[in-house]
This record gives sequence, C-alpha cells and structure tokens, in this order.
Amino acid sequence: MEQTLRSRMESDLKSAMKSGDVLLRDTLRFVLAGLKNAEIDKRGPLAADEEQSFLLRQGKRMQESIDQFVAGGREDLADHERAQLAIVKRYLPAELTDDELEALVRESIAETGADGPKDLGKVMKALTAKAQGRADGKRLSAAVRAALQSS
Repeated sequence: MEQTLRSRMESDLKSAMKSGDVLLRDTLRFVLAGLKNAEIDKRGPLAADEEQSFLLRQGKRMQESIDQFVAGGREDLADHERAQLAIVKRYLPAELTDDELEALVRESIAETGADGPKDLGKVMKALTAKAQGRADGKRLSAAVRAALQSS
C-alpha cells in the first residue's frame, strides 16, 4: 500500500523528533498545520492533488520570502528559508528536465494549433495541466514564449 503524502510527513516528523532534527521537525509541523487548516477551510479531507497543490503554493511562498530576505540583506534568514524549502521539495514530484519540458511544450503547441506569441494563453493552459506542478509558471512561460517565437 502506497503511503499518502501526509502519512509520509507524519512518519518523518516522528523520526525527526526522535533524532533531534529541529529544522526538519519544525518545518514538518508548520506544513502539517497548514494542511490541517486547508482541511478545515474545505470542511473535509484534502485529496492527494490538493495536498500537492498546497505544498506547491507553500514552496512558492518560501521562494518569495527568500527573494525578499536576500533583497533586504538578511542572508541568515534566507539560508534558513532555503533549508526549509529543500525539505518541502522532498515531498513534491521531481522537477521536469529541460528535455521533458521542451517535449511537453511542443506537444501542447501541436494540440492547441498555436502559431505565434498571440496564442501564449492557450498553450499555457494546456501545458500547465500537463506539467502537474513539476515546473514553475515562470519557467513554463519562458519555454512557451521561446518556442512560439521560433515557430
């Protein structure tokens, strides 16, 4: 039986508590509390894809915090946030490689019949669904723009 994302995190939390890994423990507690709050807001349990979406949003927030800390000259806080982001990324699907992304972009362009930069929105809609959170929106957009301009 495959472990759910939440049960994997809870199991890792117990291990972190036993081993004294404070960073892992605190990060997992924070994320699990966020998942619990999302369930409360939904008034029911989250599906696996909703849990993944939550983690993606959390990772994006952490990256924005890192950018702000760096801009503010607070490398100490940025380093801490990077360490937490690395933990969150463990529970996300692997990022798309450049080759995989390029193949998905070509496939999405063919499906939508896009023939220029004006069709960016159509291609992005199709590509976002296919990427399933395995690539950041900026990266997807840049790949689509490059492909549409060269076509």
